[in-house]
Amino acid sequence: MIITVDGPVAAGKGTLARRLAARFGYGYLDTGSIYRAVALRLLRAGTDLDDSRAAVAAAGSLDETDLSDPALRDEATGDAASHIAAQPAVRAALLAFQRAFAADPPDGRAGAVLDGRDIGTVVCPKADVKLFVTASPEARAGRRHAELRARGVEVSYEAVLDDLRRRDARDSERGVSPLRPADDAHLLDTTNLSIEAAFKAACDIVAGKQATT
Repeated sequence: MIITVDGPVAAGKGTLARRLAARFGYGYLDTGSIYRAVALRLLRAGTDLDDSRAAVAAAGSLDETDLSDPALRDEATGDAASHIAAQPAVRAALLAFQRAFAADPPDGRAGAVLDGRDIGTVVCPKADVKLFVTASPEARAGRRHAELRARGVEVSYEAVLDDLRRRDARDSERGVSPLRPADDAHLLDTTNLSIEAAFKAACDIVAGKQATT
């Protein structure tokens, strides 16, 4: 079984996807971490983020250490990842990796959960279950601000909200694989929904699909 979890930044899709994978014993892939890893390589090398050739080369040489680097969660890395993700050549270079994970999850697991921006629309358009997790910009900015403060990053709520809106616009307006719900996706608005309530709703959707296959 393939489950896709798409949505904008700080909507809660990563937490939900990880918990779903653990609950059902499926493999989990945070596809955003792949783009962040490519972006981080470019940032550390001082390479122009618009250099698609360098970005594609970085995409082709990623390894496990890249995907576990703590700097992947930095705001600068996330912003750079959103920038390079708009480049068709970069998306094409990483598409095969994502599809291979979905088709053949690690350790012989019976399913895979992938979260990102275009998993249900482009990467796995025939997935068994598609979820689109969203929330208001204000709610998402509040969560992101609290997360950053907890990590010791001093930044204003207003700055976080402005950055989030810029990233939303870039993700949804890009010409290739824009952020949008798949036509057959289940919408989960977490603006006023706790993670436990969202998790239960998602589990019910997956269990319902399992019962019919």
